[in-house]
Amino acid sequence: MAWKNNLAPRLRHRVDIERPEEVLVSSETGAVRIDWLPFRNAVPAEVAPHSGREFVAAQALQAGVTTRITIRHDDDVLPTMRVLHGGAIYNIKAVLPDPTFRHHFTLMCEEGVNHG
Repeated sequence: MAWKNNLAPRLRHRVDIERPEEVLVSSETGAVRIDWLPFRNAVPAEVAPHSGREFVAAQALQAGVTTRITIRHDDDVLPTMRVLHGGAIYNIKAVLPDPTFRHHFTLMCEEGVNHG
């Protein structure tokens, strides 16, 4: 099927996907922390910056960049996860399926304002 091969040349980057896991810090207080664990490594992807914005948070200027990351279809990828690429951390804000053939996902991510 020729239409299936159109995605392959675009997926020239390799990204790692991590999932959050709560770890109990204190059984007395119930305090927890979030650890990021490997979920998928060296996933073929296309990483493309989409837009940038600046805002004030806690009286400090913060910059956020929305990035579009395209990966092959994977039902296990969730918006609670994050993507690592080239030393940058991208928080997944939305997982958008391919509306036609279900061959890929577009991950709408934000870089610059990270949890973890």
